[in-house]
Parts: sequence; C-alpha cells; structure tokens
Amino acid sequence: MSKAFVRESENEEDSSESSSPLPSGVKNYITPQGHLRLKNELMDLLDRVRPEVVRTVSWAASNGDRSENADYIYGKRRLREIDKRIRFLTKRLEIAEVVDPEGRDTDQIYFGATVTVLNGRNETFTVSIVGVDEIDTARRRVSWISPIARALTKARAGDVVILDTPGGREDLELLEVRYLPLD
Repeated sequence: MSKAFVRESENEEDSSESSSPLPSGVKNYITPQGHLRLKNELMDLLDRVRPEVVRTVSWAASNGDRSENADYIYGKRRLREIDKRIRFLTKRLEIAEVVDPEGRDTDQIYFGATVTVLNGRNETFTVSIVGVDEIDTARRRVSWISPIARALTKARAGDVVILDTPGGREDLELLEVRYLPLD
C-alpha cells in the first residue's frame, strides 16, 4: 500500500477537543470528583498507556520496512491521539477552578446543585449542575452553561422558571435543591 493512503498530518487537530465548549473568558468550573477523574486519566496516559505504545512503535520500527508495517503505522497514529488527549487534559486542568458543592448552605441554585424539577407534563426528574468536562446525560448531569442550568441558576425551591426548548417554552417547578457529593 502506498504511503499516500495511510499518511496523516502530524498537525491534524480533532475538532471535538480543539474547540472548547466553554465560552471565551469564563472559568472552567469543575467538582472535586471531576477534577480527580481528569487528573487520573492524564496520569494513566502518561504513566501506563503512552509508554506501552512507545514500546510497540519502537519494536515495530526495529523490524525494518516501516512503510508496510501495520504495528508501526497504527502505533504512530495512536501515539498522536494519546498526545492530543494529554495536551487537552493538561490545558483543562490548568484552567480548572475546583468548586466543592458539598455542604453548601443555601437554598438557591448554583454550580453543584442537585435539583428536583416538575415539568408541565407532571413528570418529575432530577438534574445535577456540573462542569463541562463532567456532563453525563444518562446520569442527568448537565453543564453549568447548558440552557436548563442557566434557567435554574439563582432560583429557589418552590419557584417556577421558564425553559426555552426547541419545542417551545416549558414551565419548570423546582421542588427541591440539595448540595450533595457527586460520585
């Protein structure tokens, strides 16, 4: 196979990591648990994953002809992906501002709040407001810059807020506000 078909640009950026979902000029708020997860991922990449791939690439390079050596070609590609993720995590951790919501003594909704909501269809659901690097829709964790979090911010239990959705406006009644440690 020709190198032209397998060669990739060394400077190619992954659009999902190179463009930050954070608005410019705002802080990267994150919970202590989210910060620890990012830090652990970075350490795992640096201490375990990257050295293993480097060993594989080094071994493959020592086998001779690199142009048709799949271990070498895909190892180099994987190394670029790992290095890109390491740069992303390093930048994210540098700008992170850790905010511990546990034990916060307020009835207003701010970063880290876990809020129980009643919507217009009489459905009750709970969302937790977390950092952009901690979003998990399956566990109902939403970013503090998401539309629902913005609608809820500074409201209190018993308030009704209006959420603008693609399907129209929706009234949300806030039933309970708690500040719990998130796992």
